Amino acid sequence: MASVLYQSIETLSRDKGIEPAVVVGAVEDAIALATRKYYKTQENMRAEMDRETGEIRAYVFKTVVETPDQVEDDVNQMTLEQARELAPEVEVGGELRFYKDTTPLGRIAAQMAKQVIFQKVREAERDTVFNEYNHRAGEVLNATVKRLEPMDVIFDLGKAEARMPKREQSRLEQFAVGERVRVVLLRVDRAAKGPQVIVSRAAPGLVQNLFQSEVPEIYDGTVSIKAIAREAGERTKIAVMSRDKDVDPVGACVGMKGMRVQSIIRELRGEKIDIIEYSEEITTFAEKALQPAKVSRVSITDLADKQIEVIVDDTQLSLAIGKKGQNVRLAAKLLQWKIDIKSEEEKRQEVESQMQAMSGGPTTPIEQVSELGEAILEKLIAAGITTVEALADMTPEQLEEVPGIGEKTVEKISVAVRHYFGQYEEGEERPAPAISAASETEVSELLEEGSMEKTPEEILAAEAGVGTAHEVNNLSTEDIADTEEAESASDAFSDNDAREEQIELDNDTVDTLVDEAQENSDEGIDDGNDRG
Repeated sequence: MASVLYQSIETLSRDKGIEPAVVVGAVEDAIALATRKYYKTQENMRAEMDRETGEIRAYVFKTVVETPDQVEDDVNQMTLEQARELAPEVEVGGELRFYKDTTPLGRIAAQMAKQVIFQKVREAERDTVFNEYNHRAGEVLNATVKRLEPMDVIFDLGKAEARMPKREQSRLEQFAVGERVRVVLLRVDRAAKGPQVIVSRAAPGLVQNLFQSEVPEIYDGTVSIKAIAREAGERTKIAVMSRDKDVDPVGACVGMKGMRVQSIIRELRGEKIDIIEYSEEITTFAEKALQPAKVSRVSITDLADKQIEVIVDDTQLSLAIGKKGQNVRLAAKLLQWKIDIKSEEEKRQEVESQMQAMSGGPTTPIEQVSELGEAILEKLIAAGITTVEALADMTPEQLEEVPGIGEKTVEKISVAVRHYFGQYEEGEERPAPAISAASETEVSELLEEGSMEKTPEEILAAEAGVGTAHEVNNLSTEDIADTEEAESASDAFSDNDAREEQIELDNDTVDTLVDEAQENSDEGIDDGNDRG
C-alpha cells in the first residue's frame, strides 16, 4: 500500500495534469538540495523516496578512478584501492554511495525543500501546458472568464489558464466573471511568467469558425470561405465561393431574412459584416470588395507589385474610402493587392497633366511679369525659377527658402503673379490703357486743319482735283463713285494704317518708360527690405 505522502503526490499530479514521477523527482531533488545546504558540502548528493513507507533518504555518491593521479576532485572521487576496501566488486567508473542522515534537517531546510518542490511542479506544469496547446494554434476554444485585469482578461480553459491582451480584444465587448465565450488560440508563450496561452477575440479565425457553425453549406464544403479581412469591433469583409452553381454563396451565408448572419453579428456584439462573392478575376473581385461604393472601372497598374487603380464617381469617393479609410483598407487586405483609388475628376486632371508634360507644356519667361522688379527677378532666376508657370506653382514656404526672399517679398510676388493672370481682388485698380503723346498730337493737328468743318462736296472736290465744290455738281455719278472709292481705300489702307502703327509704337514707348520707373521703385523697396 502506498504511503500517505505518495497518495498526496498522486492527487497533486491529477490536479495539475502532470505525471506523478515528475512530482516524486521534484521532492527527491528538494531533499537532496536541503541536505547539501545543511551539511554545507559540495558532495554529489541524491535522495530516494520509498513509495511504501514514504521515507526519503539522502545519499552521497563518489565516482571510482584507477590511480591517485587521476583524482581531480577529492570530495566526489576516490581511488580504486580505497573503493575496494568498502566494496570489493566495484570497478573503475563505478559509484559508491554513502548514507547521509536527514534527521537533523530543521525548519529552514524544510522550507527550502518546499520552494524547490513548488518550482519543479510549476516547470512541469508549464511543460505540460505547452505540449497540450502548442500544436493547436488557430483553433477555437470554449473558455470561461476567470478574472478581469486592468488590461487583460484571464480565461479558464479547463487544463490551463489563458490570457487575452488588450490588442486582441474587440472594443465592443465587455466581459463578466463566469461568462462563457469562444476564443481563438493564437500561440503558447513559453517565456511568460503568468498564463502562457494567448487567446484572441479579434482574430479573423473567430469569424470563420462562427460561419462554419451557423452555415451548413460552409460546414459540408459546398460553400468555401476564400478570404477574410477584419478590424475587430468595426467591420469584417468575408469573400465566399460556391462549389455548386445552384447554390448562392452570399445568400447561404445571409440566411432567410438574415437570420444566419444576424446570429453571428450578435455573437460579435454588433460588428458589421460584408459578405462578398469571390471572383478569380481581380478587377471583378475589387469592384465587389469595395461595396457598398459603386466602382466605375478597375485597371491593373503593376502586376508584379500587385497594384491596381480604381476609379469611382466623384460622389462615390468618400463612400469607397470609408470612415478613416476603413473600407478601402479592408478591401486591400481582402484582395492582398495595393489599391490606388481616385475620383473621375482626379483622374481627368492627372491625364491632362500627363498630356501637358508630354507636349512640353506652356512656358512663359518670368520676365513677362511686369510688376516684379529687376532685383526680385535676379534672385528668382538665380534660384532656377525661370518661368511664370513654375513661379505660380510654388508655395509661400518654398519661396521663402529662396535666398534674399522674405515674407513681404513673397506677398509682393503673389500679388504680381495674380495680376499677371488677370485676377484682381475687390478694391484693386486695374491698369488703364495708356494714351500716347503721338495720338494726342494727331487729334490736335486734325482740329487745326479744320478738316472736321469741311463739307462732303469740298472734300470730294479736293480729292478729285476739280477745284471747287460748284464744279463737283458737274461730275457724273460714275466719277463721284470712283472718287469716293479711292478715298475710302486710301483711308483704310494707308493713312489709317500708318496712324495706328504710330500709335502702337508710341504706346510701347510709354509702357517701357512706366516699366523702368516701376522696376527702379521696386528695386529701391527691396534694397530697403534687405537692409531692414
